Amino acid sequence: MGRKQWLLVEAERRWDAVRLRRKAGRTPESFRIDAYLGHGGPEGVVVRGRVLDNPPPTPAMAGEGLGAALRRSLGQFVTDELPGVPLRVTVGDATAEVATDHEGYFRVELRPSRLDSPWHDGTIELAGDYRGLTEHRVPVRVRVPGPDARFGVVSDVDDTILETGVQRVGLMLRQTFTGSALTRTPFPGAAELYQDLAATEDGQGNPVFYVSSSPWNLHEFLVGFLRHRDFPLGPVLLRDLIGSHQGRARKHERIEEVLRLHPQLRFVLIGDSGERDPQVYADIVRAHPGRVLAVYIREVRLDPGDGRVEQVTDGWDADVPFVLAADSGAVREHARGIGLL
Repeated sequence: MGRKQWLLVEAERRWDAVRLRRKAGRTPESFRIDAYLGHGGPEGVVVRGRVLDNPPPTPAMAGEGLGAALRRSLGQFVTDELPGVPLRVTVGDATAEVATDHEGYFRVELRPSRLDSPWHDGTIELAGDYRGLTEHRVPVRVRVPGPDARFGVVSDVDDTILETGVQRVGLMLRQTFTGSALTRTPFPGAAELYQDLAATEDGQGNPVFYVSSSPWNLHEFLVGFLRHRDFPLGPVLLRDLIGSHQGRARKHERIEEVLRLHPQLRFVLIGDSGERDPQVYADIVRAHPGRVLAVYIREVRLDPGDGRVEQVTDGWDADVPFVLAADSGAVREHARGIGLL
C-alpha cells in the first residue's frame, strides 16, 4: 500500500471512531441492510451486503433535474455505516451467522444442499439485539447456473458495457455524479450481445458476472442500469471505496471466487483496454489452464499505440483466443465463429 492510500485509510478509520463514539447506544434512525446479488452452486454460495444508518436512495425518475441526480449520487457515497451488527443469513437449508466489519460490510459463504435455478431466494436478518433493534429482515437473491449452462461470462463494467471515460477523470466524475441508471449510456449493441451470450435452450441462461473496480456504493445504480438497458442480470462484484490497511481488493480475487464456486463452467472474459483488464485476464488464463474459452478486449485507449495491450499478447497462450475488438459487432462475429453464439 502506498503512503497516500495508507493516509486515506487511517483518516477514514479515525473519523469512523469519532462518529461511532458520538452515536454509541443510540438506536439507528434509518437502519437498513443492503443485500447484494449473490452467486453459487454445489461448491457453495457467497452472500454479501452492507448495513447502514441511511434512508434508502430515491429512485431515478425520467426527466428529473440535475440537482436530483446529484443529490442521489452524493448520497451513495456519504454513508453512516454500522459495524458489529449481528446477522443471520439463510439460503435454502443452510444458515450462517456473521457480524459486519468496521465499514458495515459482511460476507458469508454457505453450503445449502439444494438450490433453485436460475435464482434462489434467501434472507438476511438481525441475529440479536443491536442498539435497541431486535427485528429486521430483507430478501437476498442468489444466481444459480442451471445444468444446461454451457459457459459463464465474466465482464468488466466501466468502458466495457457502460460508457464511462475512465481515462478522462473529469468526464468520468461528471457522468458518475450527474447521471442515473436511466440516463447513462451503454455501448451500442452491447446489451444484445450479452443477451445472446447468455441464451440457452432451457431459458435459464449462461450466467453473467459483472466484476468491476468501482466501489460497492454503486451496486444499486449498476443493477438498475443493467435492468433498464436489458442486460442479463447477474452478480455485480465490486470493492470498497478506500480499502483497508491490507490494501484494496484485487479484481483477481473476485474472478477467482467465481471460478472456484462454479467449477463445472468454462468462462468468456470481456473487458477493455483502458486500464488493466488485459493483464488481469492474462493472469487468470495462466493460473487456470483450460477454464477460459476466449478473451475479448474493447479498444478504448486514447493512444492505441501505447503498447500496453501488446505487452500482454506477445506472450499469449495461442490455445485461448485473445481478440482486441473495435466494437460489439467484432466480438459477436468472432464469438459466432467459435460456436459461443
